[in-house]
Amino acid sequence: MPIQARIAVVILAWNSDNYISRCINSVLNISAQSLDIWVVDNGSTDTTPSILSSFAREHGNLHIITCTSNVGTTVSRNMAIRRIGDSADIICILDSDTVINQDAFTRLSSVITTNHDIGVVGPTLIGIDGNPQLSGRNFPTVPIKVGKAMPIKSLEEKASKAEIPTSPIINGFQDVDYLLSACWFIRMDVLKQVGLLDENIFYAPEDVDWCMRCHKAGYRVVRCYEAEIIHEYQRISHKKLFSSTNREHIKGLFYYFKKHRYAFVAPNFFERQKGSHI
Repeated sequence: MPIQARIAVVILAWNSDNYISRCINSVLNISAQSLDIWVVDNGSTDTTPSILSSFAREHGNLHIITCTSNVGTTVSRNMAIRRIGDSADIICILDSDTVINQDAFTRLSSVITTNHDIGVVGPTLIGIDGNPQLSGRNFPTVPIKVGKAMPIKSLEEKASKAEIPTSPIINGFQDVDYLLSACWFIRMDVLKQVGLLDENIFYAPEDVDWCMRCHKAGYRVVRCYEAEIIHEYQRISHKKLFSSTNREHIKGLFYYFKKHRYAFVAPNFFERQKGSHI
């Protein structure tokens, strides 16, 4: 049975010609009563624009927003969300290097539609090597970020371990501090209450910031283990250590820590969630 809610999928693409076709085709194969696809081309200089133009000519429910330059992940996604307005009940945010499937789409749509204490739900992200990725994480701290950046294996391993949530997995669901924004399902009423992505953050940690605000608004952030999608991990921030993207990431982290008034000990929202279940 097709999903009854009105769903809008927002895909962000930047020099994604190796990924974007698989991503779009996977969404086009989804069965839903109402499904619109919005792809934001974030100033691509490869063949991504021509690929998107070809898809748009063939599919009337696929809309392209073109940025003349890379405006970052927050401004670009917000462009699409503003265009969508009240025409959707659920927003699905996808990265261009994801491949979604009907089972995961249906599960996540059902969870966010029927559980009004949940603000955002995400799947288990699976790499092309078949291994699960750490899709839901603990909030970052300065020690975690510094430890992961250090070229000392023991420190890096300790910092990486500190990112792993210890909250219980109940019926295949886990409350987490934040979800990677490679795949989010959000109800429009939650988005209106929490607000758009913070455009003071260019690239990252926009996902951490939004999930933090979601918690502060009284909602849960939940990972669904049984919903699995492919995430090929186009990790642009790791390609060059001193790239402009990494500089923006560091600026974003400083801004995030100042905004939420912590650096070494992250807030704990899980006490109020004891007894919560899907």
